[in-house]
Amino acid sequence: MEYLTWSHQDMVAEIAISRPPANALSSGVLKELSGVLDEIEETDEVRVVLIHGEGRFFSAGADIKEFTEVESSGDFSKLGKFGQDLFERMESFPKPIIAAIHGAALGGGLELAMGCHFRLVSETAKLGLPELQLGLVPGFAGTQRLPRLVGSARAAEMLFTSDPITGIQAVQYGLANHAFPEEELLENAFNMAKKIARKSPIALKAAIELLSHSKHAEFYNGVEKEAELFGKVFASEDGQEGISAFIEKREPAFKGK
Repeated sequence: MEYLTWSHQDMVAEIAISRPPANALSSGVLKELSGVLDEIEETDEVRVVLIHGEGRFFSAGADIKEFTEVESSGDFSKLGKFGQDLFERMESFPKPIIAAIHGAALGGGLELAMGCHFRLVSETAKLGLPELQLGLVPGFAGTQRLPRLVGSARAAEMLFTSDPITGIQAVQYGLANHAFPEEELLENAFNMAKKIARKSPIALKAAIELLSHSKHAEFYNGVEKEAELFGKVFASEDGQEGISAFIEKREPAFKGK
């Protein structure tokens, strides 16, 4: 694999995202993650999955430069749908998936983390959905998962301002379960994963299935609508301006078109 490494020990699989400098979620990363999950699902020696990033970040977002290669709003919607389906698979995966977040989980990186069953963070981590800053909207079900975790008002503030929150705030908001000093994050994450791995895999699978019943039909309708609008906003003049401004490292000039 080019972007991910994985191994397992003590019934815990460790998946590390390694795509310097920011562990951006390109389509290649997402495809590799899907393949790793295929392997893990068939590996009886693995009962819990832990995902983290190598280097400075968990993942600082989607690969914006890759967006410039997308030719139409329909193709962009398909890209969103692929990410949505992958993260939905993760949330219903028969083995618990934990995200250990340090540095930053922004945009697609936070959407990946929200697809996990729960999140552990470093106290100084930055978490947010800054897509509106680029004239875009989240496309990997972030608009639907974030309000389920933090409530509609906090989700609206995070989306509208594009301001990230800290790991400590993420725990206060309900977005993360626990915050640790960065140097203690992975040790605590592994300890929790090993504790969970001692549970019956049959009971864990059943618990995950039961938890998924809290997601109502409106959630899935919202995810479908998000994919549609993800493509529509991308194709707008503002969407193209936001992407160009990001690549050119300048402030975007949005015109509402």
